[in-house]
Amino acid sequence: MSFEYGEDQIRTLDWKEHIQTRPGMYIGKLGDGSSQDDGIYVLIKEIIDNSIDEFVMGNGRRIDIDISDKTVTIRDYGRGIPLGKVVECVSKINTGAKYDSTAFKKSVGLNGVGSKVVNALSSYFKVQSVRDGKLKIAEFSKGEIINDYAEGPTDEKNGTLVTFTPDISFFGNFHFIPEYVEKLLWNYVFLNNGLSIYYNGERFFAKNGLHDLLERYTNGEALYPIIHITEGDLEFAFTHISNQWGEEYHSFVNGQNTTQGGTHLAAFREAIVKTIREFFKKDFEPVDVRTSIAAALSIKIQEPVFESQTKTKLGSQYIEPGGQTVRNYVIDIVKRNLDNTLHINPQTAEIIYQKILSSEKERKEIAGIKRLAKESVKKVSLHNKKLRDCRIHYNQNHEQRLETTLFITEGDSASGSITKSRDVNTQAVFSLKGKPLNSYGMSKKFVYQNEEFNLLQSALNIDEDLENLRYNNIVIATDADVDGMHIRLLLLTFFLQFYPDLVKSGHLYILQTPLFRVRNKKETIYCYDDDERKAAIKKLGPNPEITRFKGLGEISPDEFKHFIGASMRLDPVLLRKGQPIKEMLEFYMGKNTLERQKFIIKNLRPSEIMLESTV
Repeated sequence: MSFEYGEDQIRTLDWKEHIQTRPGMYIGKLGDGSSQDDGIYVLIKEIIDNSIDEFVMGNGRRIDIDISDKTVTIRDYGRGIPLGKVVECVSKINTGAKYDSTAFKKSVGLNGVGSKVVNALSSYFKVQSVRDGKLKIAEFSKGEIINDYAEGPTDEKNGTLVTFTPDISFFGNFHFIPEYVEKLLWNYVFLNNGLSIYYNGERFFAKNGLHDLLERYTNGEALYPIIHITEGDLEFAFTHISNQWGEEYHSFVNGQNTTQGGTHLAAFREAIVKTIREFFKKDFEPVDVRTSIAAALSIKIQEPVFESQTKTKLGSQYIEPGGQTVRNYVIDIVKRNLDNTLHINPQTAEIIYQKILSSEKERKEIAGIKRLAKESVKKVSLHNKKLRDCRIHYNQNHEQRLETTLFITEGDSASGSITKSRDVNTQAVFSLKGKPLNSYGMSKKFVYQNEEFNLLQSALNIDEDLENLRYNNIVIATDADVDGMHIRLLLLTFFLQFYPDLVKSGHLYILQTPLFRVRNKKETIYCYDDDERKAAIKKLGPNPEITRFKGLGEISPDEFKHFIGASMRLDPVLLRKGQPIKEMLEFYMGKNTLERQKFIIKNLRPSEIMLESTV
């Protein structure tokens, strides 16, 4: 099969058409706001980054942010965009001050793209710049200018104000989840001492940088006081956490949260092991040194190179062009400062030493079990009926990697419907054979001894850490009945018990599927709760056909494809500050105490309401 290829087939897209045609190149996936890496949060970040760059250059110590329904307003008190270049700065690609390294030496936004992307992907975009008593305003719709005028004089303080509403034609019926916005803002204040951000009137401010970050984000108990070092363009903080497996890192480059790490994080992990080995004069295994570590790392680099426009992984080899390597710079500072800290604080050094020995002992105890478990996985994987895999994975450098999803289902009927409806490129299905065991209070040995959980963690590829995670979205898809809710709780217990960093990183979700189908001969409406059912009945008129779905297997594959496609509804599993994992799991999944019995009796509700509730 061939197609015509001539001059008529060659197109040149203008700046906004290119962004609108290939938005994934600029903001990753689109999404409806259910995931913290959905594009609507990237839009917020792109505008705030410009304000942060002003703060870093010593201009403006406050940023005001307001989100009302679907509209975002961001106001900084920096120098303001030069009035004669306001329109160009938000609508002409590759236009900005950040190409001049004397103006913005270590900025995250170096490509002159961010505000243009927000403009092109917004149904309404307004920019106002105040400089020395004069005001310039420009308004756009989908990147097209609709208003451009100057006003003055004004008593407003210098700075820039941007208002935008993301375009529903790209983001669908999106919504902002406050916890995701708040995490973004906390990161900004942790990394910028002296900055105040006001979000819908609430102040975000931090005094102690990455030390405060670790205190906020770690759920377990620190085994020793957080080690916090700042030198030159590097800041880091870390400790080891009790009752935690794996490694947890928060890494940043020029204020950008590099969720996939990169050269700076690799160097930091190497430096920790190297320094501790040399201090104790012991050839410890790296995994024993880093098990249970919680760390935060921030570095500033001139003209950083990222592996994509979304800037989630640092590729730079050098601190500045022609200068010292990132690896040597990080290792030198970490090694020198950590070695001094351990000498000055022998009690901390002793705790770290004992923790390493404990990790080593535990690793050796389960080594045989782990080896047998891996051999079992290899045998089963050849004909593993539990996993229907997809073609693209999260740990691959692919433009659709953020869309990769694993659905965890109960039984063959539910998995059958999803398997027939799914996108085989990005969606995989793992089928449980029934109710999994309650893993609360178990040791890590349990993961390898339990065949089902061993196969699940192998499918996810999270045995050692999250670096090679195979799916960005892990979705628990259970029936909307009591058994389904119980299975959901058992799976949540498993992930929170052994892989809490997976939850903290925003990878775990609950799939919402319709409880009712309301239809007449002309129209079918799927309803996710009783209010939607009542609205559908009112819309369709008298005597519509109403079907109550109890299980996922009752929904045909032709119908199911609507619920796991572009309009899929996902509820993220969020861990909030002040929600200690250990105490929460002990109360809900531990022994049947009198307190829990009282809680159940107090919160008992009619079964129909119970079926429609979510975790």
